[in-house]
Parts: sequence; structure tokens; C-alpha cells
Amino acid sequence: MVASAPSLVWFRQDLRLADNPALIAAAAAGPVIPVYILDDETRGLRGIGGASKWWLHQSLRSLAADLAERGLSLVLRRGPAAAALSELVRDSSAHSVFWNRCYEPGTITRDSAIKQQLTAEGIRAASFNANLLLEPWEITTGGGDPYRVFTPFWRALCARLLLGEVPPMPPLSPGPKLRSDSLDDWNLLPTKPDWAGGLRNAWQPGEAGALRQLDKFIDEGLGRYADERNRPDLPSSSSLSPHLHWGEISPGQIWRAVRRAADAEPALERHAASYLREIGWREFSYHLLYHFSYLPDRPLRPEFERFDWTDDPALRMAWSRGKTGYPLVDAGMRQLWQTGWMHNRVRMVVASFLIKHLLQDWRHGEAWFWDTLVDADLASNAASWQWVAGSGADAAPYFRIMNPILQGQKFDPNGDYVRQFVPEIADLPTEYLHTPWTAPADVLATAGIELGRSYPYPLIDHVAGRNRALAAFARLRE
Repeated sequence: MVASAPSLVWFRQDLRLADNPALIAAAAAGPVIPVYILDDETRGLRGIGGASKWWLHQSLRSLAADLAERGLSLVLRRGPAAAALSELVRDSSAHSVFWNRCYEPGTITRDSAIKQQLTAEGIRAASFNANLLLEPWEITTGGGDPYRVFTPFWRALCARLLLGEVPPMPPLSPGPKLRSDSLDDWNLLPTKPDWAGGLRNAWQPGEAGALRQLDKFIDEGLGRYADERNRPDLPSSSSLSPHLHWGEISPGQIWRAVRRAADAEPALERHAASYLREIGWREFSYHLLYHFSYLPDRPLRPEFERFDWTDDPALRMAWSRGKTGYPLVDAGMRQLWQTGWMHNRVRMVVASFLIKHLLQDWRHGEAWFWDTLVDADLASNAASWQWVAGSGADAAPYFRIMNPILQGQKFDPNGDYVRQFVPEIADLPTEYLHTPWTAPADVLATAGIELGRSYPYPLIDHVAGRNRALAAFARLRE
């Protein structure tokens, strides 16, 4: 009996076994060869940042272990994906290549060329949607145009969304053994210095970690989400964003689990609706990136091309290191550096501060987040920075300038978040914690604080910064 030819499953941002259409299709076709290609050479692709490299290493190690339990070996290759796939097809005599779609502009261009190349060689090439609730091209206005405002997009998505049950996984049978790179040889982990200690303490990458975090959120956090989602001092977030970005869990899995919980316990309904709306914002970001491929590089609103940004590397350095003199901003930037993640409310505050108080181009902030976030997602990152800048879709109005003092007092009222990440001012009384420069000299001395030495003065006065920003943004309207 002649064994059937194998299929390649090209893993990308879908590092899981469950709810994986490409893997299901390959398993149904015969023997399976799972492959991951680190393509850091193809022109037009943005290389992943340092924190993302750390996560990718851990996630691939977890995926390889999960596959090994089922008798399959994950094949690792590095280099241009087109060449790597051609070599793998030749060496394995594979008849098919299956993958799940990614939506970054450079990836779309590369994948389209690969599909054409494989098809021309007589190889079946099939791609699937595993990372979004609906494809970006499936939701348009009545006139066939892309949406630029979230609320009507969200209504259209909810009206069209019909999630069935996840198809069962056919039995997995291994294809022939192929040469594989060593994951350690890719040098994705930091060594000198090893700055990933905080990441290791904060996260468990991999499918098992994602499912465990989802269960924890539904059991412990969902029932408080609508009321506490803006509180960085409380465990108010699902903390699923990096798992979702790397495809260790699908948005469909999250949606189904949250809906099941709310259907079983009606008191959870408003919390579930609030949380699923955030999943909707992720979908909206991908909708924008697909239809406006320049989103990460150019303002969506063309008038912002002539905005008069200042260029001050020293200010950006102070911001990135969490030394702005505004405790909530500094806490957020240090949380980012230590854990590779930042609470969403604080992301808005630190972005507003960089763009509007310091008048630095939003692209500098987007680039820093790209390098330091474990959930660095091109669509969400670019769309969110443009939203804060006022240059994007459904953007915050130019006159909305977040007050980092009031934001801290409102959303970190007891100062627990600031004290955790800005320990040098932890002994200040709460009434002064978000405004250390207003504390009397004896209070500062008792807390062991010397402003300008142990903790900086504010980089800019809030009122002066706000007025300067309002003037700069108003010039766009002239």
C-alpha cells in the first residue's frame, strides 16, 4: 500500500492546535508536516521587536511540545518563506500547503506571490481565516466602502456574525522527517543583558497558557469587567492580548466562551458586552489596516501630513524610561519595560502625553511599543496611536488632551499602581502621589524624595503643555 503524500501546515500567527482551520484541512488530507518559517529577509515585512521575539521563542517551544505529544515534529526554517516552502515541498514530496491568513500589507503581498508560485508548480495552496471573526473585506458600508467609524462597523459585524461550533480535529498522522533548525540557534532570547526576567514572571506563552488565562478571566474577572476595566490598579484586564496576537487562542474561542458564560448567568451580560466590544475594536483595526495599508506609516487624515511636530530625542528618552515626572505616565512606561505589556487605559494616557504634551510624532511612540510589547500587533498598534493623535479613523478630537494627573487620581485612586512601578515615591501620602511637586518640603523629606534627583520634576507643566498642543492642533484647521 502506497502512503499518501503529506501536506505542509505553515504556522504563523496561529500557534495553536484547537480551532485551527489550516491544521484541520491538512489532517483531513493525510500525513501532516507542521512548519514555522522565521522570515526576516523578505522585503516589505516589518521585523518583530525584542519583546515579541521572546514571546515567539516560548510559544514555538510550547507548540513543538504539543505537536510532539501527537507524534508530529515541528520543522523550523529561517529565511525567505517562498524559498523555504519550495525546498520543503521538494524534500517531502508534499502535494499541498495550508496556512491561515495574516493581514499585514507586506504579508499579503508575499503570500499572494507564494500561492501563485505553488499553484504554478502543481501544488495545492489553500489559506483560511483563523485570526479574525470576519474577513476585513466582508464588512462594508451600504455603498461598498470601508468603515471609518467604529460604532456602525460594530453593528454591522454583530449583525453578520454567525459562529458555529469548532470542527473536530481529525487524527493527526506524521509526514516524513525533515531537517529542522534549532530554536535556540535563532537567538530570539536576550542574553547580554537578559532583560526578560519580568516577562518570565508575568506570562505563560503557549496554547495551554492562553486557555488557562481565558478560564481565569471568565471565573474571576468577567463579572467586574464593565466597572473596573479602566482601573490599572486592579486585575481588571483579561490579559489575553498577547495570546490573541500570536494565535495561541482565536477570537472565536474567546467569543464563544464569553457568550456561554453570559447566557448561563444573565448578570454577566453587560460585562460580556463591554468585553466583546474590545474584541470588536481589534477587528476594526484590522479592517482599517486592510483597506488603508499605509496606516502604520502615514496619517489616515491627510491634513496631519503637515502637522508641525517637534523632534526632541531627549524628551522621548525620558518618556520611554518612565522619567517624565508624571507618576501615572512613568508607571505605565515602566510596566511596559518590565512586563512587555501595559494596561489599555494607561496606554492612552502615555500616548496622549507623548503626542500632545511633548508634541512628538506618534510614529515614534508606535515604534517603541512595537519593540517593547509582547502583544505588538501592527493593526491595533497603528490604529490606536493614530486614534490618540487625532489623525486616524474615529479619532479622538484634537482638543481631547488627557490630563495625566486627573487620570491617575480617577483610575488609580489609592496609588497602588504607581507605587508598584514607581517605588521611589511609594512613601508619599496618596494626596500627593500623582503630583509629587506639590508636596511640602517636609513631606518630601519624610518620604525620602529629592525632586530633580530621586524623582524628576515634570518635563512640562500640564497647563502649558495643553495650551501649546491646542495651538498646534488648531493651526491644522486654519
